[in-house]
Amino acid sequence: MTAKRENAAIVGAGVAACAVCCAGPILGFVAAIGLTTVVGALVFGVTGLAIAAAMTLLLVRRPGRQRTVGCSGTSQPSVVSLGMPSVRQGS
Repeated sequence: MTAKRENAAIVGAGVAACAVCCAGPILGFVAAIGLTTVVGALVFGVTGLAIAAAMTLLLVRRPGRQRTVGCSGTSQPSVVSLGMPSVRQGS
């Protein structure tokens, strides 16, 4: 074996050892970033949903505000006649 091939074999073995040694921490770091992102999205989503629900309850159930459905009058509908409009000359 030549010195060049021997050096290439040593470099190849070093690269393989580095990949095996460093792959775990790198994958762990990437997984931690992903999990943190998911947890953050869930926390902000649940918080936003709670605030929206509270505001909806406050706006729908205001005290002193009466909700009516349809007309409030109990009388029968009647015809109202209006007089002919008059036009004024000059001002």
